[in-house]
Amino acid sequence: MTHPAGDRPLAALLGDVIGSRTAEDRKALHDALTTALTTVSAEVTSVDDLQVTAGDEFQGTFATVGEALYAALLLRLRLDPDIDIRVGVGWGGVTVLDADNGTQDGPAWWAARAAIEWVEQKQSTTGFESVRTAYRPAQATPDAPSPDASGPTPGPSAEAVNAALLCQDHLLGLLDTRSRHILEGLMHGRTQAKLAEELGLTRQAVNQRRKHDGLAIAVTSAESLRKVT
Repeated sequence: MTHPAGDRPLAALLGDVIGSRTAEDRKALHDALTTALTTVSAEVTSVDDLQVTAGDEFQGTFATVGEALYAALLLRLRLDPDIDIRVGVGWGGVTVLDADNGTQDGPAWWAARAAIEWVEQKQSTTGFESVRTAYRPAQATPDAPSPDASGPTPGPSAEAVNAALLCQDHLLGLLDTRSRHILEGLMHGRTQAKLAEELGLTRQAVNQRRKHDGLAIAVTSAESLRKVT
């Protein structure tokens, strides 16, 4: 017997680790992923915390698409540079099939699966190698991550959200490990002096990266995406 998750739709986040099957130490990879999922879950507002489901896959649910996307970005930065992930976020109804084991189903999960499959396919396209994240509402068509959302719970505009995600992923793909560390720190409100200490850089060097790598823009963009409902 199924039980409805609630009287409102949810944002389902589905992710996996890129290249996990070739990892030299899969136990270490699993431990690092689990730790990062726990840490990020404590930093965001979720309905169901992020957790590993099977092998290199993980999932979680959120009340808004924006919070799910923010969690995905934090997780990417937290795992960098050792683990690379891709994420699909779906919006729609969620049904609890087994409350004790946390088994869920429904349109939001189908949409998230379609989104992450699109990411995997798009990564092999020239010019789109940096794509890591996509969003799809439950009413999506099966061949595109940004369909015309219609129906009782259409969710945020897929066209607008995916446009922002493509730009965000492209920017992240241009950053080196130090700049990604600075971005993660700025998102958590750490000072440039503190970040300089962490990286063994001068404060001026951190400030230069902040300006020249567009990190201030990236932080503002992430905060704006987080507000998407």
